[in-house]
Amino acid sequence: MADPTPRATTLRDVAAQARVSLATASKALNDRGDVAPATRDRVRAAADALGFTPNHVARGLLAGRSGTVGLLTSDLEGRFVIPILMGAEDAFGAGQVNVFLCDARGDAIREQHHLQALLSRRVDGIIVVGRQTDQRPSLGQDLPVPVVYAYAPSDDPHDLSLTPDNYSGGRLAIEHLLSIGRTRIAHVSGDPAYAAAQDRLAGARAALDHAGLALVGDPMFASWTEHWGRDATRALLERHPDIDAVFAGSDQIARGVLDAVHATGRRVPDDVAVIGYDNWEALATGSTPEITSIDAGLQNLGRQAAQRVFDAIDGVDTGEGTHHLPVRLVIRGSTIARR
Repeated sequence: MADPTPRATTLRDVAAQARVSLATASKALNDRGDVAPATRDRVRAAADALGFTPNHVARGLLAGRSGTVGLLTSDLEGRFVIPILMGAEDAFGAGQVNVFLCDARGDAIREQHHLQALLSRRVDGIIVVGRQTDQRPSLGQDLPVPVVYAYAPSDDPHDLSLTPDNYSGGRLAIEHLLSIGRTRIAHVSGDPAYAAAQDRLAGARAALDHAGLALVGDPMFASWTEHWGRDATRALLERHPDIDAVFAGSDQIARGVLDAVHATGRRVPDDVAVIGYDNWEALATGSTPEITSIDAGLQNLGRQAAQRVFDAIDGVDTGEGTHHLPVRLVIRGSTIARR
């Protein structure tokens, strides 16, 4: 009996032989500049040894690239959007990719206009950046280029979305307060309709449950402002004067919390520790004391989104669904441990 037709060597075989990821193998063979020379040589040697021949159709697609990527945002003036765009543009700059930036200003019709304009320019891929972490409508599955959603995830599970892990951020904030001996913790946050507000609260409650504790009083929601932070904290301290920590849903709220605590004659962090969210450095480091905060890693999120677009353009399967990227704790003077 004749032997079956041997299986053609694939890019995955080359990656395994060279001991690199599929994405790195693709970049090396496509002469992308973000691969170390030694790695590129190793991948090419593996391809030669295995007799790997890139698909001619794929080569044609590579030759037809425009070298441009679209960044479609809904809120160019937003403080959260800017660092995401900076991270994405940093990554694109390293790959010598031109970027078309379009601001839909939160208008669905304007967004469709910009989308068609980007496609008419034959962009190789698109990153869609939302203004908040609530789900947003998908652009659809019939687009001719890869699309990655950043910050605001798509409502279609078949799309690829990257967003900060606000649940873990809430846990991290409470775990830090517990680690410095605080047990009477209250929570003041912003608009309860925001997914970020609910996710941070859920993470905070999970950490307290694990420690056998609960929030002091009900979580207080209203707006993402210093004014609300002051008003809410005054009310909390009147009802619960033994509060020893406040987890604020944003740094702006945390700034208001500081003001209210100081106004009652209490000291931060000696009497009441305060932790914020977003790590807005201009605000956090300009406060007295400086505010401990959770950093959502927005520039890294932008870089990751750009990398996923690169990978998809290179033919690498980037997956689908919503991926929650890690956040980190930045400790400052508002949560110094008691002695």
